[in-house]
Amino acid sequence: MSRSQITIRDVAIQAGVSHQTVSRVINNSEQVTPSTRKRVEDAIKKLGYRPNVIARSMAQGHTHTLGCISPNLTNYIFSSIIENAQAEARRLGFFILTGFASSADDVPLLLDEMLNRRVDGLLVLNPRDDERYLHLLPLIESGMPVVYLKNTPKEEAVSSVCADDQNGGYLATQYLLELGHTNIVTIIGPKNEECTQDRLKGYRQALSEASIKQEETLVIKGDWSAESAGRAVQELLASATPFSAIFAQNDRMAVGTIRALRDSGLRVPQDISVIGYDDIPLASYFDPPLTTIRQPMDEFGRHGAQLLVDSIQNPKHSPRQVRLDTQLIKRNSCAPLQS
Repeated sequence: MSRSQITIRDVAIQAGVSHQTVSRVINNSEQVTPSTRKRVEDAIKKLGYRPNVIARSMAQGHTHTLGCISPNLTNYIFSSIIENAQAEARRLGFFILTGFASSADDVPLLLDEMLNRRVDGLLVLNPRDDERYLHLLPLIESGMPVVYLKNTPKEEAVSSVCADDQNGGYLATQYLLELGHTNIVTIIGPKNEECTQDRLKGYRQALSEASIKQEETLVIKGDWSAESAGRAVQELLASATPFSAIFAQNDRMAVGTIRALRDSGLRVPQDISVIGYDDIPLASYFDPPLTTIRQPMDEFGRHGAQLLVDSIQNPKHSPRQVRLDTQLIKRNSCAPLQS
């Protein structure tokens, strides 16, 4: 393992302490016993962990530059959030330096580069969907302003901006129930992602309120891609599982779903109703125009930039959690159940 891949968690395991204790040692907290401090310092030295870049960045004055770390720069959701965050940051007199880390292992080097450029704070998309948040803990403990986008913090003292994805999943499922559907499939995203679990909770909540038994065979896995949904639908049809509607947890999977249904000779919405999630710009141009759940992408970026700048300018302000409303957009891909 290279030095850039060593995380605070690795140091904690090596020293036999919590990651919070490692952060306290890095920040010269007096709340650590000498023996524990020595164990942590020995672990840092042995593993080659490099926390000093944090101290160098924090010791400098403000640069009016923000860092933004995204899992990628090609996903419409992420790019839209970043675009709106950049516009709001510019309005507030700040510049955003953006980079992507496709995995948690890519985070340390990117953080080093941003801290060496003395960013005043960080916007981070989906930090808790994998272990990338662990790399942020020393910065948070040091007082570096950090805002999570599309994830909620656990014990971390950071602000965040999320959509109400549980309500989004509920709205989608409830609408299909109102149309008379009871055998409703949901194609979920990766299980480790917070929005996947929240949308699934909303799906289950709606079924429970309607006193409909939740069949696990109707919860099928996707990976956000149209291809994954197409394969999932083909397998579902081959299993002869009865269903009349599909809630795909994003619009790309909804498109893959419609294509797979049509390839199998089924009509949308006459035979099977399909609802997506996100309301990407092309959703209204699909055939049929896609019924979906809208996320307010402009508000993600705008609120994120505002929260981060406020944290920089008012470091004593308590962290705030912003939860954005989702909205059902009715088009033509859903229809009442045919008897």
